[in-house]
Amino acid sequence: MADQHAQLVVLGGGPGGYPAAFAAADHGMKVVLIDEGVKPGGVCLNRGCIPSKALLHVAKLINEAAESEDCGVTFSAPVINLDKLRSFKNSVVNNLSGGIESLCKARGVELIKARGTLVSSDALEIKTPDGTTRTISFDHCIVATGSQPAMPPMFALGDDRIMDSTGALELKDIPRRLLVIGGGYIGLEMGSVYAALGSAVTVVEMTAGLLPGADRDLVVPLQKRLAHQFAAIHLNTKVAKLEPTPEGIVASLEGEGVEPRQVFDRVLVSVGRRPNGRGLGLEHTKAIVDEKGFIRIDKNQRTADPKLMAIGDVAGEPMLAHKATREAKIAVETLLGEPVEFDNIAIPAVVFTDPELAWAGITEAEAIAQGREVSVHRFPWAASGRAQSIARTEGITKIIVEPVKQRVLGVGIVGPGAGEMIAEAVIAIEMGATARDLADSIHAHPTLSETLMEAAEAVFGQPTHQFRPAKKK
Repeated sequence: MADQHAQLVVLGGGPGGYPAAFAAADHGMKVVLIDEGVKPGGVCLNRGCIPSKALLHVAKLINEAAESEDCGVTFSAPVINLDKLRSFKNSVVNNLSGGIESLCKARGVELIKARGTLVSSDALEIKTPDGTTRTISFDHCIVATGSQPAMPPMFALGDDRIMDSTGALELKDIPRRLLVIGGGYIGLEMGSVYAALGSAVTVVEMTAGLLPGADRDLVVPLQKRLAHQFAAIHLNTKVAKLEPTPEGIVASLEGEGVEPRQVFDRVLVSVGRRPNGRGLGLEHTKAIVDEKGFIRIDKNQRTADPKLMAIGDVAGEPMLAHKATREAKIAVETLLGEPVEFDNIAIPAVVFTDPELAWAGITEAEAIAQGREVSVHRFPWAASGRAQSIARTEGITKIIVEPVKQRVLGVGIVGPGAGEMIAEAVIAIEMGATARDLADSIHAHPTLSETLMEAAEAVFGQPTHQFRPAKKK
């Protein structure tokens, strides 16, 4: 017999788990939230999105101070107080995790800091850090156990100089030479932080371009900027071997024109993440876990077991915190009998490098791959008064529309603040807005958001601040 019973147990306290627990509690359900972390918030808050953005903010300050010389203001070289920098990052995390604990108490959600393992379709065993165990039965369980950094066995050598993203965020020191394996968003974001702090950063990417899967129009301005900030960017290159030595980590690189043997003080392995779908006891239920470790779900977040639901990274791509939060609301509303399903067509993606990249809806490459006829228009930030005034003209705003009705299908932005600007595009896509709707909506001047308005103007005419001669028939 179980030691305790709850209407709903939420397994995992990240950006999917705790919103699910809060939404259910707000509707009067008795909720138990189980999270094995010292602090709630999951990877996103404790070891991912939030601490990395705190460090990227500091990197931005350093870079802007250096670049201000072009505007006639010169600062002395920065002095890095690493202990104080860590304290700043940790305070951001602690404030937010403390807020989640307070909200648990305010909403009547019981937060248990322990590891939970399913023993059947309606019960799980929890084991606290002190080794005590007990059983909780439930009417329903939402699995929100997230994901973890992937570490290929060939790089898992037991040397703390070889880091995953969690290790890189600890900021133990500022290595003189840092190798970043993987040119995805995690590698580029953390590489940008260490480069700003003074490390000579080398990025190695197996494919032909940085940020595989992102729109090439958006990647080009970023890659040009990073080429000046990083010591080297090696594309079509692989790391064949890492060898720890007293002098550093020796990396064997394979790529055309690349020095085959290089030594680094630290290595960041950022080759992706894998879902935490195994080791949860799901074999004792009817839920199905695929070969990659994802739990199979339907559009209501239900698994093959009627008692279990799954949300967030463990429930499938894309592994994004905001997707998990949306899925949390859908799962709870489904339990409440509401007519809802995950039917969002625009899940925004943001890369918080400098410049930022953001996109939502269909990309040009996806349209081509699908054989879909679309109309693509770009507005260069060099024609933006706001971009000129902040000396950041490398940006581009790109809009993809249906060629006949001109309905907005996708938007891509590269430039400072792109992550904030993409929200307008998400609403436009979800609402079925047309390019005319965006163009005829008054945007404040001078702002970078005007670039979306002018990109929309290009769909059916001439943008105010750009003239393109008509094509000869």
